[in-house]
Amino acid sequence: MSENIIELVDLTKKYGDFTAVDHLHLTISKGEVFGLLGPNGAGKSTTILMLLGLTEPTSGVVRVCGIDPVTNPIEVKKKVGYLPEDVGFYYYMTGWENLMFTARLNMLSGKEANEKVNYLLERVGLKDAASKKTGKYSRGMLQRLGLAEVLIKAPEVIILDEPTLGIDPTGVLEFLQLIVRLSREDGLTVLFSSHDLHQVQKVCDRVGIFVGGKLLAQGDLKSLSEQLFEGNPYVIEAGVSFNSGEIAHANSEKLTEWITGILKNTDGVRNVIREKELFRIECSKDITTAIAAAITGAGAGLYYLNRKEYGLDEIYHRYFEKGLINERKG
Repeated sequence: MSENIIELVDLTKKYGDFTAVDHLHLTISKGEVFGLLGPNGAGKSTTILMLLGLTEPTSGVVRVCGIDPVTNPIEVKKKVGYLPEDVGFYYYMTGWENLMFTARLNMLSGKEANEKVNYLLERVGLKDAASKKTGKYSRGMLQRLGLAEVLIKAPEVIILDEPTLGIDPTGVLEFLQLIVRLSREDGLTVLFSSHDLHQVQKVCDRVGIFVGGKLLAQGDLKSLSEQLFEGNPYVIEAGVSFNSGEIAHANSEKLTEWITGILKNTDGVRNVIREKELFRIECSKDITTAIAAAITGAGAGLYYLNRKEYGLDEIYHRYFEKGLINERKG
């Protein structure tokens, strides 16, 4: 069974009458990359502050690596690396000097610090910029240097709070690839807080959708699709032709109804929506081959076949809409 590195039970944070985090339940396993996805103001950063012991919860339980950050904030900080949206460095110092400063603050000896700094600069792709002053670094370079700084103390958990804002697309891709590599190679647990759907989808094993202080859903894309779309996570679109052979002379409306009936009786099909010659088939599993066989077996032509899975974009916006509706009802 996977070891839970982060455990949140009924976690709540209130500021007066305002509830920033509302009865949050969440577990994150060792080595997992978990995406905390939600709009600005959803409560993501407040949750992170509670994980780091920088603010106390109003109620509920927080455990990070088995430690309570409320009673042992220093111990938690020894095990957790935190990369905020904006990383601060001494701009008149080089990348190497900044990391050496951090290494010495973490009580590494001169030789050990030197070896680790050089290793991490190479790991994050900044070896050639090591002697360059950080005031000349791009935002993407600063974030990678920030990641190297986080890794100085060999943390068990890395928390990233909107780490790619303001970085160009190439820099974002390189940063995300680095995060995945670190998690896979070093077994690091990563909490990635973001409002960017596509970035979260690229790197995360599971996603939690956070709206209005509440975690509306969590899971991988497949399980979220199944929860949201009532067991119909796949949609297969089929373009059917009635213009070949003897079938071309038959009543096309009756043929269309006949094929609709055949599709509905195919195992795994939950619903069939027909728009002229295009069939949109909602399925509980991938039965693309069976659908193609059913159509051609009925004597019709098949000129288009496409399997579509619900992406995080559709999933998130559907949950977001549900969250707003529930807020209005409340």
